[in-house]
Amino acid sequence: MTTATHEQATDKSANHEETLGFQTEVKQLLNLMIHSLYSNREIFLRELISNAADACDKLRYAALDNDALYEGDSELRIEIEHDSEANTITLRDNGVGMNREDVIANLGTIARSGTAEFLKQLSGEQQKDAKLIGQFGVGFYSGFIVADEISVRTRKAGTQASEGVEWRSKGEGEFTVADIERAQHGTEITLHLKEDAKEFADDYRLQSLVRKYSDHIEVPVRMPKTETAKDDEGNSIEGSEVTTWETVNEATALWSRPKSEVSDDEYKAFYKHVAHDFSDPLTWSHNKVEGKLEYTSLLYVPGRAPFDMFDRDGARGVKLYVQRVFIMDDAEQFLPLYLRFIKGVLDTRELSLNVSRELLQQDPNVDKIKAALTKRGLDMLKKLAKDKEQYQTFWNTFGSVLKEGPGEDPSNREKIAGLLRFASTHSDTATQEHALADYVERMKEGQQKIYYVVADSFNAAKNSPHLEIFRKKGIEVLLLSDRIDDWLMSHLTEFDGKTFADVAKGELDLGDVEGEEEKKAQEETAKAKEDLVKRVKEALGDGVQEVKVTHRLTDSPACVVLPEHEMGYQMRRIMEAAGQPLPEVKPILELNPSHALVARLEGAEGDLFTQLAYILLDQAIIAEGGHLDDPAAYVKRLNSVLTA
Repeated sequence: MTTATHEQATDKSANHEETLGFQTEVKQLLNLMIHSLYSNREIFLRELISNAADACDKLRYAALDNDALYEGDSELRIEIEHDSEANTITLRDNGVGMNREDVIANLGTIARSGTAEFLKQLSGEQQKDAKLIGQFGVGFYSGFIVADEISVRTRKAGTQASEGVEWRSKGEGEFTVADIERAQHGTEITLHLKEDAKEFADDYRLQSLVRKYSDHIEVPVRMPKTETAKDDEGNSIEGSEVTTWETVNEATALWSRPKSEVSDDEYKAFYKHVAHDFSDPLTWSHNKVEGKLEYTSLLYVPGRAPFDMFDRDGARGVKLYVQRVFIMDDAEQFLPLYLRFIKGVLDTRELSLNVSRELLQQDPNVDKIKAALTKRGLDMLKKLAKDKEQYQTFWNTFGSVLKEGPGEDPSNREKIAGLLRFASTHSDTATQEHALADYVERMKEGQQKIYYVVADSFNAAKNSPHLEIFRKKGIEVLLLSDRIDDWLMSHLTEFDGKTFADVAKGELDLGDVEGEEEKKAQEETAKAKEDLVKRVKEALGDGVQEVKVTHRLTDSPACVVLPEHEMGYQMRRIMEAAGQPLPEVKPILELNPSHALVARLEGAEGDLFTQLAYILLDQAIIAEGGHLDDPAAYVKRLNSVLTA
């Protein structure tokens, strides 16, 4: 992603001032945010306070190795004041601050993967776009919802006073950067409020917003409080005004407080700070562990997916603190990839304060904490599953990510299997709402396996010829059509003592659902059609591995089946699309002996017999969702038979 591009540059040697253009995506985002988030305007303060708190956290961590970075001021804080006459709000912190390069990169660019994809999905409909922007994360630019001009004055901790930087913009396509003298490290943001946003330049309004959205921030948020001395009669004494700074938030780490003292609203507000999201989480789990391993975790399941959820290399993980000192934002080592949607905080005593990503990979305590947090995350989902509606919301959003679990985490396979949801012939709708436990409960008497079919789409799965005998006998079949499903089922071998069976692979075994008489009748039919089977195999030659009669069909004349342990068609297509060479597998052709077309085939001779045999094979491949090597030859054969 490119940083800001020069539109024009004016070099004033005294302060090296230059005007730069916003990255294109920023212009579009600003325009949409200013109009789409109008009804959520007050979130600007939450976002700016969150950024300031992060800057303080980062300085505290950097100062572990070099406390000179504090520059004699180690009492980290955020200060907010307003000027009603000038119609401004100023927010400052004494955190890590920024140099000129940081300012241009951070305030001129949206440095996050998926930006272009995000913008494609914006439609101009305010309600829909507001949700999308919340999903993307609002950040610094939310200031423009209430301000028509923003100025930022900042200096990176540890640099000279002459290396301060000022950034100014009206949010209309360009911004100005200039060098300034700044004695104090950290960042000061001044919002020049719009005419219709003057309500925010008010002590009571600002204090209530801090308490509503940022009470949980560990860094104290202070505001000026002016008191005057009073005489004996209670009148204010002129000239006795004294202004002090009052801390208006709780200023203790929310996760370190007892659960009984934290309200649901506080948990929700903290999630919005951690996840940079402005929708509520679906659920959360707050736990303090003492003993051999000591740590506190606060994990959340979001209500919506981030844009980079399917980027397995994207930023993910929990915020890591060691003894309440912030260490890193996306500590991915503490949760497996298939739980990458979980957000939250981990605070531990088990790691050294100067831990890095590289050291984390070598610390044995990390694996122990990871195993515990994984269990905690899965337990949280199991609890959420008791609320069917809420869990369906979760599954519709994150289900395809959770399906990666059985292959990645064999030790928790049974637990994850219990959380999976599938579409099924029980309801014949595309909604994946059926748990495996529900399927097992509904199994027919004598049924020993959990049956499923995999296809490229829900309709292809629902209408698969392989389901015909199952529908006739009232046996439920899971309908799988997600890209990951074939891979999932290769790792999911059993549930609750029942094995899984792909209805399109191997011999059909309905267990004790079929009576002895039925089985005997099938054997007799197979014997009677031996001659037909032999003729079809000779006609098709190398086109098939085997030909046999089947009892799995009631309406279709034929179907193709793969050997039991062969890779499925869906997985083959995905692998081939990825450029993976695979050995060719010949299908098994199964014929329905009671179908009129098969009867016609049996009575045909010579070239007509061969043409009909190939037509039945090609139709069976098409019905399976497969692709013909030579579609034109199929059409030619069909036309030839139709006009014969």
